[in-house]
Formats: sequence, structure tokens, C-alpha cells
Amino acid sequence: MLPVAKPIREFDASGWTALPLAQAEAEFNALVAAAEPVVLRGYAAHWPLVRAARHSDLAAADYLRYQHGPVRGTPRARVGALLAPQSAQGRFFYNAQFDGYNFSPEWMSFDTLLDTLAQLQPVPDAPAMYVGSTTIDTILPELNAEHTLPLAERDALASIWIGNRTRVAAHHDVPDNLACVAVGRRRFTLFPPEQLANLYIGPLDFTPAGQAISLVDVQAPDLQAFPRFVDAMAAAQVAELAAGDAIFIPSMWWHAIDALHSLNVLINYWWRDTPEHMDSPMNALMLAMMTMRELPPQQRKAWQEMFRHYVFEAGDATAAHIPAAVRHALAPLDQHGARRMRAHLLSKLNR
Repeated sequence: MLPVAKPIREFDASGWTALPLAQAEAEFNALVAAAEPVVLRGYAAHWPLVRAARHSDLAAADYLRYQHGPVRGTPRARVGALLAPQSAQGRFFYNAQFDGYNFSPEWMSFDTLLDTLAQLQPVPDAPAMYVGSTTIDTILPELNAEHTLPLAERDALASIWIGNRTRVAAHHDVPDNLACVAVGRRRFTLFPPEQLANLYIGPLDFTPAGQAISLVDVQAPDLQAFPRFVDAMAAAQVAELAAGDAIFIPSMWWHAIDALHSLNVLINYWWRDTPEHMDSPMNALMLAMMTMRELPPQQRKAWQEMFRHYVFEAGDATAAHIPAAVRHALAPLDQHGARRMRAHLLSKLNR
């Protein structure tokens, strides 16, 4: 029997925006520092889009049109939508042959997107339509000014996600993530990073949307094909969010997201608490697989020790025996050091 995921811990954050800014930011910082998932009920309840959504889907769509339209003096940007047939049952995934995907991309105007979603609303088992991770400044440039949160001056990238009833497979993101439901309802199923092996992750460099995904259908898992998923569900956490609710998803936590309404809008904020000059660790993983995975066992063990010493347990003592002026790659990394290291790597790779 499949275990039942435990609820994600929750806080009533509906009054945070009425607090002094320093206090609200301190509350948010404390939650982020714990590096654990948390639901913030009512955190975005003051947003105009949320208030419109609580009136009706039509009011929410009209508000989005207003923000995007010429009355605001903004350009009429096109958006990239993903379209999946009824047979996909809202799940954006690989095709049956596993040599492509079960959806197709289409560029359309923002008005066409909203019109199509409205036409699909009364259709039972409608085809799935999904606009994912679109920078708000691109299509709704004034929305950020009217939809604020006390993020403690984090330089966060704000993106918007719009669609009908859709299912997104479990995946992870390198940045921390604050996701706010603005319209509709969404279910979030989270798995801690150590459940990697039990989630049966697909290809790393052939992915539906840029991130590797779990091949398990979280809502209807095939336990004969994926028996270890039972262990993943034993560690899973789940929550359903309504308009105005938010969830903090820490870096590297796997999360599957189900949009449960015929019109769903999510606004999320990504940030990394690391210097901008640091590259994505995924690049290091891919390079390590290319250079070390096929080595003999004893050599892999030796390189495991090298990584432990120079990366995972590195400290002040790691290079203390080397004069500071000649530590080079072993010196504390800054923008200039990162640039030199990148150039060195490129010269080695482009042989």
C-alpha cells in the first residue's frame, strides 16, 4: 500500500503585510533559514489579482488583460504555450516512444491565451494548456509594482505560470523558490533531496522543460515499474493551496505540482543565496559523469576523496600550507577567480 504523504507545515501569514517591514522580513528570513518547506496561508491575499480571482475567473482574466493591454502602454508580447491533447490527461510528459514529448509548443498573443483558456473551461477533460516560467517583466511589466511581498531585499526573479488543469512531474530547482497561487488551486507534493534514487529520474539532458523529471506519475504510480517510489512517498509532504496562499520550496527539493482548476495562475520568485559568479552545479555533475563515471572502482574512490577534500569538506585548512599569492583555484572564489577558472576549463574542453 502506498503511504500517505504528511502535510507540509503551515503558518498563518495573512497579517504579515500589516507588520512593520523589518518585522515581516525577519519572519520570512527565519522560515527560509530553516531550509524546510512551509506553506504561508494568506501571504499574498492582499494582491489585486487574488482579490479579482476570489470574485470570479472572468474578473481575474480581465485584470490580467488590463495589466497587459494598451491601456497600460505596454507592448503586446507573445507567449510560448504548451498544448497537450485530451489523452495526456493534463500530464506534460514524454511521448509513448520516449523520443519526444506528448505536447507541442505554440506561440500566441496573451489575449489569445486567455480567450482559449476561457473556451476550454466548460469542456470536460479539456486539452491541457500551459504557459510556464515566463518572466513577468516580459508580458506584465507593471504587475510587480502592485504585487509586492516582504522578501527581505532578495534579488528574486519573478515569473508567472498560467494554464488550466495540468500536472507537472516531480523535478527540482537549484534556486530557492517562493510560489504564490494567484488564481485557482494547486497541489504541491514535495520530496527531500535524499529521495533521488526512489523517484526514478529521467534523462538529465533530454527533458520536457529544462529540468530532469521523475518518470513516476505521482497521482497514479506504477509500483511494478517503480517499486522504490513507496519509500519516496513515505518521505513526501503535500499541501493544497488556494488563491492568496504561498509555499516556500527550498533549493533541490523535488516537487510535483497539480493545477486543480480550469484557470490557474501562479507567480513565483526564485533566488540563490550564492554569488552571481558561481555556475550551476549541474554543469559540474555533467562534467564529472563525462570524466569519472567510467573509471575503474579504485580510481572513482580516489576521486571521491578528492571531492570530499576540495569541495564538500573544504575549509580554511585545505590550502593553508600554500602561500596565499599562489593558491590560484584553491583561493576563495570571487568574480575574477571564477572567470579565470572558466577560461581554464574551456581551454581543456575545447581540445
